[in-house]
Amino acid sequence: MPKFADRLKELRMEKNMTQEQIGEILQVKKYSVYTYEKGRSEPNIDGLIALADFFEVSVDYLVGHTDNRKSSL
Repeated sequence: MPKFADRLKELRMEKNMTQEQIGEILQVKKYSVYTYEKGRSEPNIDGLIALADFFEVSVDYLVGHTDNRKSSL
C-alpha cells in the first residue's frame, strides 16, 4: 500500500473520524476516501493541501516524502 494511503488512514483514525467525515471536508463522497486509503486513487492537489491543513501536517509527510509531520519552513 502506498505511503499516502497509510498516512491518510492513520491520521483519520487518530482523530476518530469516519471516511464520510473526511469526504465532507474534501467535498467528495465517502467512496473516494475509501479509494484513497486503499491506494486505488489520490486526491487532486487542492484536496491534498486541504488534508495537510486539516491534519496539521506537511504535504511532504502526507505523501511519504518525509517522516517529519511538520514542515521545516
